[in-house]
Amino acid sequence: MDREERIARATRDTVEQLTAEEIAALFARTEPPKAYIGFEPSGQLTVAHLIPARKMLDLIEAGCDLTVFLADWHAWINEKLGSDRERIRASGRYMQAVFTALGIDPARARYRWASDLVAAPEYWVRVVRVAKATSVARTRRAMTILGRGEEEENLDTAKLLYPSMQVADIFELPVDLAYGGLDQRRAHVLAREIAHHYGWPVPSALHTPLLSSLKGGGRMDLSSGAIERKMSKSDPTSGIPISADAETIRQRLKDAFCPARTVEGNPVVEIVRYVVFPWEHRLRIPRSERFGGPLEFEGYPAFEAAWTAGEIHPQDLKAAAAEALDRLVAPVRTYLAAHPEVGPQSFLSAAPGSPE
Repeated sequence: MDREERIARATRDTVEQLTAEEIAALFARTEPPKAYIGFEPSGQLTVAHLIPARKMLDLIEAGCDLTVFLADWHAWINEKLGSDRERIRASGRYMQAVFTALGIDPARARYRWASDLVAAPEYWVRVVRVAKATSVARTRRAMTILGRGEEEENLDTAKLLYPSMQVADIFELPVDLAYGGLDQRRAHVLAREIAHHYGWPVPSALHTPLLSSLKGGGRMDLSSGAIERKMSKSDPTSGIPISADAETIRQRLKDAFCPARTVEGNPVVEIVRYVVFPWEHRLRIPRSERFGGPLEFEGYPAFEAAWTAGEIHPQDLKAAAAEALDRLVAPVRTYLAAHPEVGPQSFLSAAPGSPE
């Protein structure tokens, strides 16, 4: 894979590059770009996580040195899983198992825990330096990376540490290329501002889209941080668990919001666009001969043209998406069945502990 092919692989199916020129320069160097993505271990993953999993594989295939950062302290601060740190760690091990099943195993990526970073005094020096260069107002604007509004009532002081910690993570690892969903944009932009302030190496950033809730509705205004209609682990009816069986997938999609001919805000179309095509590069729509027979598309633009022209019935699209998702999550089901000790019951069935 030559340099241009590596750049194309790393950046395909993204919605923002900060900046394209900087990312191209990373691939002009002799040493591999150090890429990273961070996750809060906070519950069961959904099919929305197939988006970052595909991009993580893209980055590996493009020759990046990828770190998958399991932000257990951040999940504790954000009160995930009852603020029980053992459950959070179990959730992190489950996340690693899921990503291993999808091809991001420890032989291809480095897994690191926030617990490892916070043990070093130098880390907290970095956190304080970030905080001293960031106003309280700027910190509060970045609070949306926690999935919380900046004006949320009863916000404890620990949560104000979160944005500075996430920025410090990027420099302590260290990172050349920060990757995440668009909900992480504010943290990455803040890291770039801090780098300019102190003269530190400026991290580039890549962002992929978020999947809408299967219910539809709400807002997905990334400029203001409003992500009310994102597919969410905290609302089981909004998404599909990544280890769901075929019947669960079929039923969730059968009930999903999917207005005919509509692209914007249509979660089923988004699944096709952001999950199915990046993974399978085609879409087959099973359809009886009575209604014209099966359809097959080799790329998203051709599919969208047919969809908006009314050539595809919503129920046929839902059936096609269900078949594709069933294939994509099958390795996760198989892996977790063989390794029940790292399945979701390892953290869902534990008794919540008391916050420390």
